[in-house]
Formats: sequence, structure tokens, C-alpha cells
Amino acid sequence: MESLDFVMAELDKRKREAPNGEDYWMGRDLQQILGYTDWRNFQGVIEKAKIACDGSGVKSAYHFVAINKVIEGGKGAKLERADCILTRYACYLIAMNGDSSKPEIATAQTYFAVQTRRQEISDQEKRIALRDRVRRGYKVLHGTARGAGVTRFGLFNDAGYRGLYGMGLAEIKQRKQIPAKEDLLDCAGRAELAANEFRVTQTQQKLERERTQGESAAIHVHRIVGGEVRAAIERIGGTMPENLPKEEPIKKLIASQKRKTKNLQSGELDLPLSNEG
Repeated sequence: MESLDFVMAELDKRKREAPNGEDYWMGRDLQQILGYTDWRNFQGVIEKAKIACDGSGVKSAYHFVAINKVIEGGKGAKLERADCILTRYACYLIAMNGDSSKPEIATAQTYFAVQTRRQEISDQEKRIALRDRVRRGYKVLHGTARGAGVTRFGLFNDAGYRGLYGMGLAEIKQRKQIPAKEDLLDCAGRAELAANEFRVTQTQQKLERERTQGESAAIHVHRIVGGEVRAAIERIGGTMPENLPKEEPIKKLIASQKRKTKNLQSGELDLPLSNEG
């Protein structure tokens, strides 16, 4: 038991963090923790894991990054030594493809399965929270727009979508194959939600700051701001929102999360979501 606790402790200790906040491990570190004395044997496990990764439809090039490190050999000689940068998912696949007779492998399988599940829950919670922020942002925007004279909110909302997506709401849903009755933003991922949140908050502030009056003027402002957000995404080389894939609807995600984490969470999430905002 003590040796297994050591494996867990070493996996935590050797974990590193990339600039984007993602956890990763070095192959040489993982090799030692999992009880492999020979790097060439461990490379064989890495190759099996890469094949499994590609076979699941996930690009292994992102999760397995081969590098060469310069180390100092005898008499000051400089030698290159192969290593590999591994994401959490890569480590999980390595553990699943490792020598099952090694107790370290079984421990690592549990460790990375739990870590992956925790990250999955964290990402889901972030998406749910962001969707709720957009919903609340829309309430503030609609209040400001109403004060400016907007009564036809369908046209007002559509103008914002046309600016950001380059097409109207119905066209966006058709392109993404989202049912007409489904809420577009309920099916949006974090990047798409973030773009919409920026559009919503900046439109509200512009309407308020410039004291816009008249429905036509407010609709024009919404479309212009949406277009500016779109232009910013294009300038930095981002994916246009209409090209981002749809994701599992938020309501289904919440229901699924409740089922999977009912023993870890108390209470229920209740996020009333308004149509298209």
C-alpha cells in the first residue's frame, strides 16, 4: 500500500503546468514512476498509446510532443536525450496500454481516470456558468434596449447575430444542424459563448454610453458591435463562430452531470434559460 501511495504522490509531484493552465508530465518522469527501467521499452508503450489516441479520433500530435534535451555526459560532452511532453489524456492512455502486471500501472490508471473526470466536470461547470452569465447579460441588454425604444426584440437579437456570425439566427441553426426549437446558445461551447458575452456586454454599454434612442438606431448598434467582435476574432486568427461545432445542449449537460456526480454534489443546479438570450 505504501508503494502505491508513493506512485500517487510522485504523479502529483512531477505534474507540471503549461502557460495555458493545462497539466502535463514529462515522459522520462512517468517512465520511472510506472516502474519502467528501460526508455526504449517505455517508448513502445507510448507508441501504443498514440495509436489508441488516433484511433479514437483525437490527434495524438497535440497530446504527445516528442522533444530532445541536451544533457551533460562524461568529460563535459553534450548529449541529446529523447523525451516526450504528455498531456493528462496521453498519460491516461499510456497507463491503459502499459504492463498490467505492474502494480504502478493499475494505480496510474485510477489516478488519471479520476483526474480526467475531475477536469471534465470542471470544464462542464465553466460552460454552464458562462451560459448563465450570457443569459443574465441579455437581461441587462434588453432592459437598456427597451429604454432606447426597442419593442421588436426578435429583430434586435437577430441584428447582433448577423454582425457576429455573418448570418441570421435561422441560418446559423441550419448551418450547425441545431433544431429550430433548440436554443442556439444552449448548444454553444465556451469559445462561442465568450464571443457572444462580449457582444452582449459591449452593445449594452454602447447603447447606454451614447444614449441611443430609437429602435432602428439600437438595432444598428447591435449589428455594428457584433461585426466588431467578429473582426477581432478574424484578426487574431480565431475560428469564426458559425464554424464552431455545436455541443451537447446545456440542459442535457446539467441533467447528465447530476447523474454522474450525485454522490459528490449536494443540491441541484437550476439555471432558467431564456430563448435565444
